[in-house]
Amino acid sequence: MTGTRNSIHAWLLVLPACVLLATFTHVPIVTTFIHSLYSTPRPRRPSRFVGLDNYEAMLADPIFWKALGNNAVYALTSVPISIAIALIMALFVNGKLRGKGFVRLAYFTPTVLPMIAVANIWLFFYNPQYGLVDQLLRPFGITGVNWLGSQSTALWCLIVVAVWKEAGFFMIFYLAALQNISPDLREAAAIEGASRWTFFWRITFPLLMPTTLFVLVNAVINAFRLVDHIFVMTGGGPDNSTSVLLFHLYTVGFKFFDQAYAATLTIVLLLILALIAIGQFLLADKRVHYQ
Repeated sequence: MTGTRNSIHAWLLVLPACVLLATFTHVPIVTTFIHSLYSTPRPRRPSRFVGLDNYEAMLADPIFWKALGNNAVYALTSVPISIAIALIMALFVNGKLRGKGFVRLAYFTPTVLPMIAVANIWLFFYNPQYGLVDQLLRPFGITGVNWLGSQSTALWCLIVVAVWKEAGFFMIFYLAALQNISPDLREAAAIEGASRWTFFWRITFPLLMPTTLFVLVNAVINAFRLVDHIFVMTGGGPDNSTSVLLFHLYTVGFKFFDQAYAATLTIVLLLILALIAIGQFLLADKRVHYQ
C-alpha cells in the first residue's frame, strides 16, 4: 500500500512536466504528421487527404536531396571540428595560465553574440573588396574572391562561422568536467611515470566521455537547426549550394506557403534527428562510463 501511495505521489509530482511536454512536443508532432497526409488548402480548394503523396513528392524533389546532402556535409564537418577545438580550448584554460579568466571570456564571447549579429560580422569578413579575409590573404596573391558567391566555397564559409560560434559554448561543458576530475589521479599517474599524453588518453578522455556524448548530441541537433546565419549571409544560394533542411523547410512553408509539404519536411527532419540521437546513445553507451 505504501509503495502504491509513493508511486501515485511520484506521478503527481511529474504530471505538470508531462503535461507541458506532451502539449508542446508530442501533440504538435502528431498534428504535423496528420497535416503531412493532407494537401495544402487553397482559397477555392479545401484541404483533402492525399496519403503519402507529399512524401513521394519530397523523394522526387532534387532540392530536398541537395539540402540533405548540404546538411550532411555541414554536420559531419562542423560537429567534430567544434568538439575537438572545444576540448583543446578547455584543456588550455584549465591549466596554469596567467589571465585565465580573460582567455575564458574571449573563448566564450562568440557564444553570447546573437547569430544575426555574428552573420553580419562575418559578412564583412568575407567581403571580396575590403573584408578581413581578403586583407589577410592579399600578401599571398589571393584577392577579390567572392567567398559567399561561389558554390565551391559558400558552404565551407558557413561551416567556419558555425565552428567559431559553437566551440566556445561546448568548451564550457568540457571545462566543468575537467574541474571535476580529482587531482589525485594526476599525482598517481605521475608517480607511475605516465606521460601527459598517456594520462590524457587513458584517464582524462575516458572520464570526459559522458560530457562528450552530451556535447555530441547537442552539436548534431544544432547542425540541423541553425538557419538564421544562412538566411542572412547567403539566402541558401548560390544555386541552393548552402540550402539545408531547415532552410528548405522555411522556404517551402513561408515563401511558397505549401504548409503540407513543409509539414512533411518537418516530420522527416524530426525522424532524422531522432535516429541520429538514438544511434549516438546506443553506439556510445559502452564507452561513456569509464571502468
